[in-house]
Order: sequence, then C-alpha cells, then structure tokens
Amino acid sequence: MDAKAAEPVAPATGEQTERRIGWLTLLFGFAAAAIAAALRHNPWAAGLAVGTALGWLNFRWLKRAVDTLVVVSTAQKGGQEPRVPITTYLAALFRYGLLGFTVYVIFIFLHVPLGSMVLGFCALAAAAIAASAWEILNPAD
Repeated sequence: MDAKAAEPVAPATGEQTERRIGWLTLLFGFAAAAIAAALRHNPWAAGLAVGTALGWLNFRWLKRAVDTLVVVSTAQKGGQEPRVPITTYLAALFRYGLLGFTVYVIFIFLHVPLGSMVLGFCALAAAAIAASAWEILNPAD
C-alpha cells in the first residue's frame, strides 16, 4: 500500500465554505420562518420558508453551473479560447425563469407576501456573509 493512498485527501478550495453556505442558508431562513410562525404571522412565515428554499435551490444550481464552467475551461486549457457550451447559458436562463415563475405562482395563488419571499431569499446573502466571516476568522491551514 502506498503512503500517499493512506493520507486523507484535502477538499477542493472553497468546497467546505460552499457546504457551510448551504446549511447556513437553510438554518437562517427557517429560523426566521419559525420566529414568524411563533409570532402568528403565518403568511410571512410561509413566505420566508419559500424564499429560503428558493434561495438554497438557486445556490445549488449556481454552484453546479460554475463547476461546469470550470471543468469546461480547464479541459480546453491548451486551446486559444475556451468554448462554453450553449447549454450552460440556457441552464442559467432556465434557472432564473423558473425561480421567477415560481415566485409569481406562489404570490398570485397562495397570497404569500412578496416581501417575505424576498427576505427569505436574503438568507442566502446572510449565509454567504457569515461563511465568509468564518473563513476570515478561522483560516484553513
């Protein structure tokens, strides 16, 4: 058995931070929804939960798109100009279209306040800030 094979493999740069952003998004958003529900603001609690779920889903899709761009550009490293498949751009348009359509349907048919969904979506920003502060205060060796 090779000595290198026994050593643990370090995670890719930023992978731990990405995982932290994912679970912090859900934690912050659903905690805010739980507080709103405890205060008997049920439409706002629903909006916060929906916005949080959409923010988390958007983050996952965005991460996948960026990972695809990295793989494509490094695979074409020797070429003069890396070519990004058109499907990558279409997936980004689809992502934003689907998120917008979902918010529209929830707002119109379920009468959830739009502001609560936007605030729930902001859980992603709060999680990114918290994860960045964590990385600054506790840098990896």
